[in-house]
Amino acid sequence: MSAKEVQQLIEEGKSLNVIDVREVEEVAEGKIKGAVNIPLGLLEFKMNELEKSKEYIMVCRSGGRSGKASKFLESQGFTVINMTGGMLAWEGKIE
Repeated sequence: MSAKEVQQLIEEGKSLNVIDVREVEEVAEGKIKGAVNIPLGLLEFKMNELEKSKEYIMVCRSGGRSGKASKFLESQGFTVINMTGGMLAWEGKIE
């Protein structure tokens, strides 16, 4: 899913489960409103906090780490979408 498509869903008021897998310092520079930060290196240990009944959108800086996170979570039975282009492609509001 493209950054523009995610932005459109948020602007339409859709409730999304966005997980930002960047490092804490990167997220401090700004993240998608409502996104939860779980750095990629901690994902394996924090996945018990996620619900398999929900769909998650994975985000990182450019799409590489979120792609790895997506593959990992899918292998664990989660429904995941990778936001292609990452925050470099994001044009929406950040917090």
